[in-house]
Amino acid sequence: MDLTAHGGDIYTLARELGRAPEEILDFSANTNPWGTPPQVKEAIKRAAEFCCPYPDPACRALCQAIGEKEGVPPQAVLCGNGAADLIFRLVWALRPRIGLVLAPTFSEYEKALRSVGAAVQYIGLSREEDFALAGSNLEVPLDGVGLAFLCNPNNPTGQCTTRQELQPFLERCRGLGIPVLVDECFQDFLKDGAGFTLVPLLEEFPNLVVLKAFTKMYGMAGVRLGYCLCSDPSLLDKMAAAGQHWGVSTLAQEAGLAALSLEGYAQRTAGYVAAEREILCQGLERLGLRVVPSRANYLLFHSHVPDLDRRLRPHGILLRSCANYRGLGPGDYRSAVKDREKNGALLAALQKVLL
Repeated sequence: MDLTAHGGDIYTLARELGRAPEEILDFSANTNPWGTPPQVKEAIKRAAEFCCPYPDPACRALCQAIGEKEGVPPQAVLCGNGAADLIFRLVWALRPRIGLVLAPTFSEYEKALRSVGAAVQYIGLSREEDFALAGSNLEVPLDGVGLAFLCNPNNPTGQCTTRQELQPFLERCRGLGIPVLVDECFQDFLKDGAGFTLVPLLEEFPNLVVLKAFTKMYGMAGVRLGYCLCSDPSLLDKMAAAGQHWGVSTLAQEAGLAALSLEGYAQRTAGYVAAEREILCQGLERLGLRVVPSRANYLLFHSHVPDLDRRLRPHGILLRSCANYRGLGPGDYRSAVKDREKNGALLAALQKVLL
């Protein structure tokens, strides 16, 4: 098992340093700097009293609540064991010969495609243009493509593409019968997310699947809860059949319901993250690091030091090396945006190891 494929492995570093996992400063995973809301923790505790029966396999109450939040019917919602589960379900349901992905982007799309023997076609993003995805990037040949993945905001760059810029690509794919998954897992962190989400286009584009998760905004990575939206019920049925039964635990379903009840939580978080992101960005730049502009709760930056992540480990800090992202390499790193104190601790440690 490749434990270096993603961030968030606080357990290995804790063992290395002889510390408790909660003592590690984890800048490698992009979750809410405020952690898990108390209301969500309480919902999980209450749900623990109802662990004997199997969970609702259709997640009916949760799908109803998600539908109300997103403005779609509950039958347009499919819940899963985190966003990664739904990525694999879609690939396993369709088994495309060729998949289309950005480069760089989240690695699970390619990993899922490879798991069914699919070839992968890339849309290369330019470092000189800060890895922005423009309409011209999407004017790629689509011969033989059976599934396309987009990530908005893109991970690890934090760059966003507007709904208007993406619509022509969706129209091309609809005409060719190509399903498109657009990963919006970090859109809750956008202060102006209404102009970026593709949820309003779901009815117009039955080939569109919008992916979201509770992981990032609600600090629920350990709970494992994601969902996707699609106006094509037959595609959602295929995805449901491609995964395990009872894929979403009772605890996760109740946690999701509690998270959805938090009025204004996402908006308050987005405002806080935007302010702290700017301060962290300025701090990184003062250290001579080249930072890519981001709208999300993380920053991609480049350093002349190729082992910066390793040098930070003795300080109890995890930083995400992006050397294994296609289109990036040694010296590229992604840092989560945390609270003021933790961000300051990262900058202080970086100053020491960069000397």
